Amino acid sequence: MRMRRILGRALAAATLAGLSAIGAVGAAAASSADISRDECAAAGGQVTSRPYSGYVCALPDGTSQPIT
Repeated sequence: MRMRRILGRALAAATLAGLSAIGAVGAAAASSADISRDECAAAGGQVTSRPYSGYVCALPDGTSQPIT
């Protein structure tokens, strides 16, 4: 019975740690700053237009960021 309680607490702690790590990654992604056209060109990106969402910078690594 004691072993089951210890394993349960360890599982709860691991789950809680995993959720807080996911939240931190999500917050970092949500707070990424927009870049300017000059910064996009300096990073080797290409400015493209998307309907109803404005301009974005398509970076060489496959990601895209909104243009300010």
